Amino acid sequence: MSDLLEVTARNVTGTKACQKLRQEGHVPAILYGHGESCVDLVVRRDAVEAMVRHGSKTVELTGAVKSPALVRELQWNAYGTIPLHIDFLRIDPSEKINVMVPVEFRGECPGAKAGGKFKQVLRELEVECTAQTMAEVAVAHVAHLEAGNVLKIKHLELPQGARATSDGEAVVASCLLSDQKLEDALDIGTKAAESNDE
Repeated sequence: MSDLLEVTARNVTGTKACQKLRQEGHVPAILYGHGESCVDLVVRRDAVEAMVRHGSKTVELTGAVKSPALVRELQWNAYGTIPLHIDFLRIDPSEKINVMVPVEFRGECPGAKAGGKFKQVLRELEVECTAQTMAEVAVAHVAHLEAGNVLKIKHLELPQGARATSDGEAVVASCLLSDQKLEDALDIGTKAAESNDE
């Protein structure tokens, strides 16, 4: 479910004007897309920080503009503590969009306990979805990852209606033995993961 985010129209532009808005606890923003005119907006900083805490990638804009939107880009200060600017992209809730989501590992890897070396190969993944099927994370279950095996993109858990745009055979994580190469584990990992899915 998208966060509700109240926005107001921004009649001032430029560096000095935006700095003043930030000092007053606001974040300058812009809304664009779908062939419509760009709209300069401003959002309360605490609302933006709440949105970030919730991990929202889509929001329902209210106030000066009423529109579902994708958070296309969020700029931070050098310390990553203060949001400086937001780019919103207008979306149709049913249209297909591509977003990057983090890979979240769940469970304990039995292969690591048996002497294998666990290695995360992929940290984020491009996913095609709609605003209604938006994936917050791609879940990688490692409870069946034995020593000498690999976990692939096709084994990740995504919401129904969402799909990875990358090759399903690409490796997400490995648990290799000390004398083993990744290439040697690919076939083993495929068979092991498929048998565990059955």
